[in-house]
Amino acid sequence: MKRIVLLLPLIALALAAGGCNERTDRREGSVLLSISEFDGLPTGVSVSGGPFSIEEITVRNIPKDPNGITSDLQSVEIRSYEVRFTRRDTGTRVPPPSVQAIFSLVEPNGQVVFEGLPFLTADQLLSQPLRDLRDFGMDQETGTQVIVLDVSIRFFGRTLAGDDV
Repeated sequence: MKRIVLLLPLIALALAAGGCNERTDRREGSVLLSISEFDGLPTGVSVSGGPFSIEEITVRNIPKDPNGITSDLQSVEIRSYEVRFTRRDTGTRVPPPSVQAIFSLVEPNGQVVFEGLPFLTADQLLSQPLRDLRDFGMDQETGTQVIVLDVSIRFFGRTLAGDDV
């Protein structure tokens, strides 16, 4: 069975980074983008299908100083997002990262919901190690018919004041 198992335990990278002190450092603007909810991430996909998307993902604009005064200049123009994969099994090869353009404006303490956000594109399905599953029915690096991947998603933007987020 030509399958990939994709696990996204609470979008580990995005949520783990939320506890880091350097994320609230005030040198890089006054707000953060945070993934607060997601729904509809496939836990298993086939290399004969695709591209694959997340049904719904919510991104919030969070002021770094929760007790401070906010302004419209802290609104964030979301410009792109990046999807990266890491292996959970013994393999080392992963699909290449994907950066996709996207646009939305999120005010401070506000949120935006994206629907149908692609996270595994046709180009990534044609890259190693997924190509091995399609061509040989197994990952030639590990000899297995299943590749277990974690997905991390990061959004990029700029405040109306001009600070990168």
